[in-house]
Amino acid sequence: MDKVCFLLSLLLVVASGVVNGVRSEDKKDSKVEVFELKAGNISAKFANYGASLMSLVIPDKNGKPGDIVLGYDSPDAYKDDETYFGRVVGRVANRIRDGRFSLNRKEYQLKPNVNGKHMLHGGPGALADVIWEVKKIKEDANVPTILFTYDSPDGENGFPGKVKFSVRYLIRSDLRFRVTMKAKPIKEATPLNLVQHTYWNLGNHDIGDILSEEIQIFASEITPVDNEQIPTGKLQPVKGTPYDFIEPRVIGSRIKELPGGYDINYVIEGPDDPVKMKKIATVKDPRSGRVMRLTSNQPGLQFYTGNLIKDVKGKGGAVYKAHAGLCLTTQGFPDAVHHPNFPSIIVSPGKPYKHKMLYKFSMASDEEKKPEGKKLENRKLILNDKILI
Repeated sequence: MDKVCFLLSLLLVVASGVVNGVRSEDKKDSKVEVFELKAGNISAKFANYGASLMSLVIPDKNGKPGDIVLGYDSPDAYKDDETYFGRVVGRVANRIRDGRFSLNRKEYQLKPNVNGKHMLHGGPGALADVIWEVKKIKEDANVPTILFTYDSPDGENGFPGKVKFSVRYLIRSDLRFRVTMKAKPIKEATPLNLVQHTYWNLGNHDIGDILSEEIQIFASEITPVDNEQIPTGKLQPVKGTPYDFIEPRVIGSRIKELPGGYDINYVIEGPDDPVKMKKIATVKDPRSGRVMRLTSNQPGLQFYTGNLIKDVKGKGGAVYKAHAGLCLTTQGFPDAVHHPNFPSIIVSPGKPYKHKMLYKFSMASDEEKKPEGKKLENRKLILNDKILI
């Protein structure tokens, strides 16, 4: 087999020394760094502010490279961003009702940041708004990686216990993008639910909206919410509703039946096993021919269609409007600390947190060439007029 050399480059836009991660407001002279990894026809840029994914470039059906991630040209712009473009969110992503919870017979009051009442995405100045340390960069031609770390002190935003966080990004020349987020409480149990909050547009970040994209979500239930976007604690079947993506369907086909658009947690089908990866969603863009398949070990998926994006000036002069991108954030269920019937998000020192995501990219034209039915037929074994697989 011929050996193929793949390019790997690391671009340091701004150099600074960062130790164990720091809050941007606590160290004014701490600067933001940008890194670029390349492998074959895929490249990605990251910022240490919020351990953010700034861009992901892959070819379209014509071989033309394009950036499929919404974001900003300058890493400093992420400091004023209210959309959480590409950032790692936590300690507890999504909402916590009334900004409080009880654990081991003790009540914890958190810092609310929604209507002065609820907590969203870990509260003000949380993981999305700190400068992470770049701990390691692996310069391998096939699988370049970058590792970010941050040490969260006990009591940060009201959460108990010191926690060590890490986020590893990996790209492969066969158009795969892997994210692994880990967290280890040091002395005491604490709730943890991290998400990678990237906004995707498989047509290109500056092409317009995602309403013509087709999506399939491997879930038959959602966790319905009240008028403040707080889960009721119930599970609701999606069949026959606008939330039904059990079979592939165009995103915009029923979006007008919902106020604003999609912003709901799906209950992913599959074993309740934090180790095993499950099918989460498949997205196809008819303009570019790009296909994205997402798998994860998490029980939930927040499907959000960028409903609140309004005239945001992004990369290359692009102006992002409502539905310019979609979020597929794998996660624990929102407000799980108040619903014992939801999968627990409490993590202890003896059982650390691990959240895995794998994005596989391909072209629809390539998939059409694959004789999947014939492949399956070739695997069948006929014995005594019975078909065994």
